Amino acid sequence: MNKAVLTISSKNYSSWSLRGWLLAKFAGLDFEERIVPPDDPAVRAEILLLSASILVPSLIHKGITVWDTLAIAEYLNEAAPGAELLPGDAEARAHCRAVCGEMHSGFTALRSALPMNLKAQFPGFKVWNRAIADIDRVTAIWRDCKQRYGGPYLFGAARTMADAMYAPVATRFVTYDVKLDPVSAGYRDLIMAMPEMVEWIAAAKLEPEEIEELEAEF
Repeated sequence: MNKAVLTISSKNYSSWSLRGWLLAKFAGLDFEERIVPPDDPAVRAEILLLSASILVPSLIHKGITVWDTLAIAEYLNEAAPGAELLPGDAEARAHCRAVCGEMHSGFTALRSALPMNLKAQFPGFKVWNRAIADIDRVTAIWRDCKQRYGGPYLFGAARTMADAMYAPVATRFVTYDVKLDPVSAGYRDLIMAMPEMVEWIAAAKLEPEEIEELEAEF
């Protein structure tokens, strides 16, 4: 049987690609990576938040093509139910979908102020005021989930689609030296230490491409 194919873009800059890739890994999917370079006009527009549509990642599995990270998450939850990308409990499942949807459609100030850039480090970075509310909301979600479900991940002992959706935010908090409360800092460190994240970041740091607009200290 042919492997599934996951099309992604820059591992250094593309938060949506990271989410899709983590979802496929969490689901235990055997897949081939296809990488679209960041100088592709459509990919560049997505990374720079200039495109209304997000076409990567895109997954081909058993003749089915699905794109958009949230759609991929729901598809993989059906295709690999044993991976428990959504919690088994109905109330927790609804909560998981809600916080994933919030990340999918919101936090625009955070995205603009703290673009994903795994090769960069900005110690003492001054966060724009309009992004602070987004940071506060993200960390409130993390603390609430950890309190409700006991951790170590957002919905308990198993990694769910919520952990994949919020993983790129953990990288932003590292890149831009965002100060966090102890619970949020612990979750950030847990995500950054996952073997999948270590693998992704190592590959990102080998990428030769740079997008000048995301390399400036602003």
